[in-house]
Amino acid sequence: MNEGEIKAFVDITVNYFNQIGGEPARVEPPYMRKPGDSPIHDYTGVIGISGSRKGAIYFTAKSELLASVLNAHGEVEVTDAMLADMVGEIANTISGNARFYFGHEFMISVPVVLMGRPSDIRLPDNIRSFIIPISWREQKAHLLVCLEN
Repeated sequence: MNEGEIKAFVDITVNYFNQIGGEPARVEPPYMRKPGDSPIHDYTGVIGISGSRKGAIYFTAKSELLASVLNAHGEVEVTDAMLADMVGEIANTISGNARFYFGHEFMISVPVVLMGRPSDIRLPDNIRSFIIPISWREQKAHLLVCLEN
């Protein structure tokens, strides 16, 4: 991935949070993932990528951030199922918006949602992957982008 592609994911993510809550996310500098470095939070939405690029996009967040997103959508009561749906929706929205940048041959799968912090999540070590740290309303999340060139 090049700098422009990483910036596209940063811009898409900031725009998403700005649209839902009227305040942008704060994004710390993205960095290249080292083998074994996989920040995983309470909920993770995974989108498989095929077509012109191959890989995956992971959006992983603490339950507090997802609850804040649900509150911004007007939800008062928050359940585990709603948090899981929300992390999948965020991963899907970010990946879907990336199609505008990468083109129609950038094919995305339906989201796979993981709850908890499974130790068996293995990001591919053979693909240059980037980690984008995100804060929104003082809550933490990460966007992990693993795409082959």
